Amino acid sequence: MVENSILWFSFKNKNNEAYMRLLLQITLSIILFIFDASHTAIASEFSWPQNETTPTESGFSESGIKKLDDAMRQIVENQDVAGMVWMLAKDGNVATFESSGFARLEDQAPMRKDTLFRIYSMTKPVTGVALMILYEQGLWKFDDPISKFIPEFKELQVMKSFDEEKTNLVTMDREPTMRELLNHSAGFGYGLRGDDPVNKAYRQKQVLASKDLDELINKVSQIPLLSQPGEQWYYSVAVDLQGYIVQKLSGMKYGEFLEKHIFKPLKMADTGFFVKKEDQPRFAEIHSWDSERNRLAQRPHRKDRPSYLDPNRLESGGGGLVSTAHDYARFLQMLVNEGSLEGAKILTPESVRIMRTNSLRDELDIRGGLDRPGQAGIGFGVDFAVIYDPILANSPQGPGTYYWSGAAGTWFWIDPSKDMFWIGMIQAYGQRRPGSANMRGIAADLVYDSLND
Repeated sequence: MVENSILWFSFKNKNNEAYMRLLLQITLSIILFIFDASHTAIASEFSWPQNETTPTESGFSESGIKKLDDAMRQIVENQDVAGMVWMLAKDGNVATFESSGFARLEDQAPMRKDTLFRIYSMTKPVTGVALMILYEQGLWKFDDPISKFIPEFKELQVMKSFDEEKTNLVTMDREPTMRELLNHSAGFGYGLRGDDPVNKAYRQKQVLASKDLDELINKVSQIPLLSQPGEQWYYSVAVDLQGYIVQKLSGMKYGEFLEKHIFKPLKMADTGFFVKKEDQPRFAEIHSWDSERNRLAQRPHRKDRPSYLDPNRLESGGGGLVSTAHDYARFLQMLVNEGSLEGAKILTPESVRIMRTNSLRDELDIRGGLDRPGQAGIGFGVDFAVIYDPILANSPQGPGTYYWSGAAGTWFWIDPSKDMFWIGMIQAYGQRRPGSANMRGIAADLVYDSLND
């Protein structure tokens, strides 16, 4: 035994003042550890979602949920996707929460329930909630012109027509309102698709690759509107603009606002705009079908966008978040509960009802692009699509069901008529396996077939 070791010191110097301080520190550390562990256990025990209930307790048939789970696993086994996480909940009870397949094919990392996903446009409903928090504080109104908060948009021009040689621009008939910004009828482009001059300008200026929201606003202010405000629905950069407005009205960085007012109260510890180093092993990669090798393959990382590992990447309100199925389920259950979860009050019931109510004119059903027909029976609220007529929409879901999805295949829906939600998490982009299943339609049909009405 070494003469000056702590153990030897303790035997030789039990009355020594230094020894007593050391003993006290060790004792306090043990007490704090035990308290923290018990606190964590208690928080876990009473934190939603808890362990699954039985399908019957959740309002579904055992056979129906088994059929649903088997169908999702089969989709993975068929190589339609590399892996999937899914959850179904009703009346606050989790009927199923499962994972299957791989998060990354190259290193065979298994898909886990806590796998991190790029949720892309499923960021949009989170931004909508953030803006509604400020609405409840009286900081904006639905009929306010957008230029009240973004003066750079005061004199935007509008594309009237174009051909190969010339784009005809006119002045706005009127300024677009916040209501139109929230339901994608303000007239903005996006650059994700479209061969018109407006969407081409979004791509040329690399709007979605802006270093921050100020730069994004500056770029958008230089691009004409696709149409006169309120004239048509077009999926757009509108929600990134909403994120900027949240930042401006709150006086906080957008990500900080989300953390303080949504993520922390809802205990969404795995949701943010970048992936921390210690969490990278849980981060799923995007896959697509490799027709030459006749199998799924990981897609290379994009070079035209900041890395998800970069803490300084753009805080995109339209598509920048990373999350888990568990975290996003807590967000969805808050909406099912009309604004609160486990004592955390995010919104009033009235605000949630506003968000999930169609605010488009009948002739402005959502559509895939310029001059394309609308999707019958489907409108838009505040950063959600809304099924106002399931028969016209050819959907098994109840009236008022609201939903959205992300570019890499994540998707969710909430049926308020049954206090029920579904969430599916995948990472797939680009070419799919020939004959791939329509997993969204299959899941919805099997969910409603499983209900014990």
